[in-house]
Amino acid sequence: MSALEIVAAVVGAVSVWLTARQHLWAWPTAIVTVLLYAVVFREARLYADMGLQVVYAALSCYGWYEWKFGGEGRTTLRVSRTPRWLWPVFAAGAGALTLALGWTFARYTDAAIPYVDSGLTAVSLVAQGMQTRKLVEHWLVWVAVDLVYVPVFVGRGLYATAGLYVVFLGLAVMGWREWRGELQGR
Repeated sequence: MSALEIVAAVVGAVSVWLTARQHLWAWPTAIVTVLLYAVVFREARLYADMGLQVVYAALSCYGWYEWKFGGEGRTTLRVSRTPRWLWPVFAAGAGALTLALGWTFARYTDAAIPYVDSGLTAVSLVAQGMQTRKLVEHWLVWVAVDLVYVPVFVGRGLYATAGLYVVFLGLAVMGWREWRGELQGR
């Protein structure tokens, strides 16, 4: 466990807490978190997760803009439900990306767990994309991802990160309740 991993974990926890509260500062703190984790994951040979952090940085810039101006008439974006037709699209995209990245990392790198790492990366991208549009179900996708990430990080010796993902799991449940409550309160 490095000092960099600990700092990344703390900033990451703050970022997810801010996301659950729908605070715009969730996005700049997310950018700091993912840039730190790109380095942490490179050192742990979790290359798909390392690359994912770069994509997260770009999605965080997009999410920041969307949350501020993505609503009707360029107003603040409101929480909404995921249209049913999007779920098969998300599943197919995640499946294809998992296979493509897994094969590439298995064949061309010394990746520790190429298909698991790639699957988590693909599903995380779905969750992050949903989050940028304030789709309430993104919290459930994060719950599923966090449940798998915890033992992966323990297995790679990333104990602070595993602990962070336990915190993320709790924050995802909190976010689900809060965002769903907002939808039901309208």
